[in-house]
Amino acid sequence: MEVSAPLIKNILLLDSEGKRVAVKYFSDDWPNLASKLAFEKSVFTKTQRISARAEAEIGMFDGYVVVYKFISDLHFYVTGGDDENELILATVLQGFFDAVAILLRSNVEKKTVLENLDLVLLCLDEIVDGGIILECDANVIAARVAMRGAEADVPLSEQTISQALATAKEHLARNWVL
Repeated sequence: MEVSAPLIKNILLLDSEGKRVAVKYFSDDWPNLASKLAFEKSVFTKTQRISARAEAEIGMFDGYVVVYKFISDLHFYVTGGDDENELILATVLQGFFDAVAILLRSNVEKKTVLENLDLVLLCLDEIVDGGIILECDANVIAARVAMRGAEADVPLSEQTISQALATAKEHLARNWVL
């Protein structure tokens, strides 16, 4: 009996025209930029007319399980292999979606995401590493991204660069002491 952890193939955040806002691939299934863009266009084209605003939708596209949800002018997607559990993929999607909403103070729209792209990309890094799911709890993800410690009162998005570096140093020193 073979036991394996669920693997995420990619996480996509596209705008209402199917253009990239933030994407991260964790698989070599798409070896070059052209194949990645073709997959994104295919998934977007097949889902753009579906209303996936209230609940996440699940579909099978090009041999992959894709879970997706839309808000405002953004389309969130999480892709797994054809044998992955849809509920796990949906949990990853919801964690990403909710963490972004927390960090952007519920102002989830393309303009705000682009202005805070660093936070969105950090969310992706906190959720999945190398395809392996690290965290799905939106509050934990947002707290890690914002680097809110017990002493840190100012979120990362409102700190100056020197304040952010000092907070990061303090956070690392506190968490890496042997």
